[in-house]
Amino acid sequence: MRIILALLIFSVIVIVHELGHFLLAKRGSIRVNEFSIGMGPTLLSKQVGETCYAIKILPFGGSCVMEGEDGEATGTDSFTAKSVWTRISVVAAGPVFNFILAFVLSLILVGNIGYDDTVIDVTEGYPAAEAGIQDGDEIIRMGGSRTMVYREISLFNSMHQGETTEVVYERDGERYTVVLTPKQGEDGIYRYGFEKINTRTKGNVLEILKYSYAELRYWLKATVESLKMLVGGQVGLNDVSGPVGIVNAIGDTYEANKSDGWYYVALSMVMMSILLSVNLGVMNLLPIPALDGGRLVFLIIEVIRGKALPPEKEGMVHYAGFMLLMGLMVLILFNDMKNIFL
Repeated sequence: MRIILALLIFSVIVIVHELGHFLLAKRGSIRVNEFSIGMGPTLLSKQVGETCYAIKILPFGGSCVMEGEDGEATGTDSFTAKSVWTRISVVAAGPVFNFILAFVLSLILVGNIGYDDTVIDVTEGYPAAEAGIQDGDEIIRMGGSRTMVYREISLFNSMHQGETTEVVYERDGERYTVVLTPKQGEDGIYRYGFEKINTRTKGNVLEILKYSYAELRYWLKATVESLKMLVGGQVGLNDVSGPVGIVNAIGDTYEANKSDGWYYVALSMVMMSILLSVNLGVMNLLPIPALDGGRLVFLIIEVIRGKALPPEKEGMVHYAGFMLLMGLMVLILFNDMKNIFL
């Protein structure tokens, strides 16, 4: 079951990503030669008009192969023949569609289980209580950043352990600002002294829209902060999961929720899908050759220069980036297997 759920989630996320490229390519009158789900040899395929729709043997990844995207074709329906802004829209559409999917899934999640607002309880003996913050106050900002859901407070605390920060809170319509230095507990963790006053609150249509955006925003912040920690050396590659690790995490989530029934299993899978869709969107926007972000860098350079870089040079950069990504995938796969079996 964990494999079935993982394949279903991966397939939906990849289909939506590639659908973004596909739809914007069609809108820009670019010929799409193949639209495929998966990688490797073809299992099933069907030619419809100019496009071959295919399912590949490896259920990870996918592709939207456009005429001339490698720079070799020169026809009027090729990728390279279109304006730079059309090409930018096509390349950016994949990650953007992942964010749209995450927002739609957030609507489902928040509509069913509600949202975790930032109304808090205060723990005596900690800086929040000493600064005058009271039970029922609402935390509005921390460290200059707007807080919409309580998990943003938890994320900020975990990412800024021991740091003094400015906190804006609201009581009876009035806003107050204090500066707090977290206190270290007996467990070694620094805390400001906030707790959640309740779990989740169900709202009206406007609140569902608002907090669905907040859900998407939270996962974006969590993904970006995690990448910063990876680049800064605060976490290592051993802490990064690839497809095998993600399948295992999906399976663990399924096992933890299946005793509560399929309703809660479905909601937990929706939450996992939001996380993975946002991660895929963010990762693809990184300025790494062979990814959408790397291609966007070359297109932005073209906008600045007024002409494209030589296709052979861009191709060499993307090829080198692809080989590095393949090596990284092998390393992450090894770590996944080690974490599971050791």
